[in-house]
Amino acid sequence: MRLNRYIANAGICSRREADDLIAAGQISVNGKVITEMGHKVLPVDVVKYGKKALNPEKLVYVLINKPKDYITTTDDPEERKTVLDLIKGACFERIYPVGRLDRNTTGLLLMTNDGELAEKLTHPSGGIKKIYQAELDRAITNDDFEKLQHGLELEDGFIHPDEVGIVTPDAMVVGLEIHSGRNRIVRRMFEHLGYEVQKLDRTVFAGLDKKDLPRGKWRFLSEKEVVRLKYML
Repeated sequence: MRLNRYIANAGICSRREADDLIAAGQISVNGKVITEMGHKVLPVDVVKYGKKALNPEKLVYVLINKPKDYITTTDDPEERKTVLDLIKGACFERIYPVGRLDRNTTGLLLMTNDGELAEKLTHPSGGIKKIYQAELDRAITNDDFEKLQHGLELEDGFIHPDEVGIVTPDAMVVGLEIHSGRNRIVRRMFEHLGYEVQKLDRTVFAGLDKKDLPRGKWRFLSEKEVVRLKYML
């Protein structure tokens, strides 16, 4: 692909303006400044405008309300249903899940080809908050609820939810706000206390919620939501 087209596709500017950037020595390919017009780049090349790495694809952000029995992966050798099946035809770009939800966990899952944002949203240092609702096999006792509030020592270390609340009058549905990305963390917290999670639903992820997004449906993020996500980090 010609370098000016690559830059234009990355959303930086028009092709004509890209030629000006190239002539001004503002563009590098694999660490080498390129000033020649018509230079061609390969998909594996790293193209930078100043210090910013460019992506030749349009960046896409899709939010899914995942149903049960869908695998959070882009490919499954056992041919089970994956989250990609839910967004067929949404875009031409190849997008990936940000983090993961267990097969039996429902709720919000973000998919994108913005690798930089995905990395920030999944890195522990980001402290991204997630809210879950867990439906238990029996009502949680006051004693166990207090233990949950104060935090638990699990086999892979201490975990302390940011907020805990009882959602239903029968105390069988508990809400947790948490920023840990540890594997199966919510289910393991309840298992530690002797409860089985019958249903687990992620209702909020990084400030995004399920409002007007029925189970099994998806939508593109608005420009304002994308800006907020990037600003938050």
